[in-house]
Amino acid sequence: MLRYALTRTASLVASLVVASLVIFIVLEVVPGDPASFMLGLNASPETVAALRTELGLDAGPVARYLAWIGGVFTGDFGTSYAYRTPVAGMILDRLQVSLPLALLALALSTLIALPVGLWAAARRGTATDTGIMAATQLGVALPNFWFAMLLVLVFAVRLHWLPAGGFAGWADPGAALKSLLLPAVALALPQAAILSRVMRAALIETLSEDFIRTARAKGLTRGQALTRHAFRNALIPVLTIIGLQFSFLLAGAIIIENVFFLPGLGRLAFQAISQRDLIVVKSVVLLLVAAVVLVNYLVDLAYLAVDPRLRHPR
Repeated sequence: MLRYALTRTASLVASLVVASLVIFIVLEVVPGDPASFMLGLNASPETVAALRTELGLDAGPVARYLAWIGGVFTGDFGTSYAYRTPVAGMILDRLQVSLPLALLALALSTLIALPVGLWAAARRGTATDTGIMAATQLGVALPNFWFAMLLVLVFAVRLHWLPAGGFAGWADPGAALKSLLLPAVALALPQAAILSRVMRAALIETLSEDFIRTARAKGLTRGQALTRHAFRNALIPVLTIIGLQFSFLLAGAIIIENVFFLPGLGRLAFQAISQRDLIVVKSVVLLLVAAVVLVNYLVDLAYLAVDPRLRHPR
């Protein structure tokens, strides 16, 4: 168990180091100069050179990488080229929207998917199972921004129950949650469709194992064997998908954020790219990659709780 955890921790550290190098190198080879972009086409070479010195762009690549990554470890992500404000503060402000949105969407997705997948697996081959699989296939095929516009039309425009967009801020938690509810549902429904299909497939596969037949032979009903034994063993692939979904919900919600005018990390990254604000782009991308790696690390550790073979290897 300890060896498993140490191996995953070493993999986490190595992944973050490699990711930081890749992000820095990729953005270094992107054509265009931030100083020239900020000053415009008519700026004199002397002015551009002075701005490059002020922004620290005239230093060598190694020095810039070390300065950037050293600041990241101390919580100093640098200063935005475009807004001239600390990047850490900008990211923190946007995280107050993106992180609760991702967590709320993931919670809704999981609460919907697990019982639906369990219900479909318990009634495999019936009309109920066929109907659930058809609904989930539709959920996978339809894009989440279409769900978002439909939700706005019904619950904001027609019923006036929830706001159509914007973020009220956490000064009023109730209003903030109302602002996030529709985008969270729009993000959660397609992810719930995927997760429920994975849950059903994992349960059906587990139900064919020998230990399930042994449990049935001891007198357990199919439903009891499903909930007491098969469900826990089927959680391993489900945990993997949940981890990937959280990473997607945190990093890939840019379309939903634009539909609902939410000031999240996705919109910040998009704006920074369009303005050639590379220090913001590097920091946001590194943060998102770190979130993906960290979530996968936590999922690997969660395997210890559901798979006793990892706690007691032979």
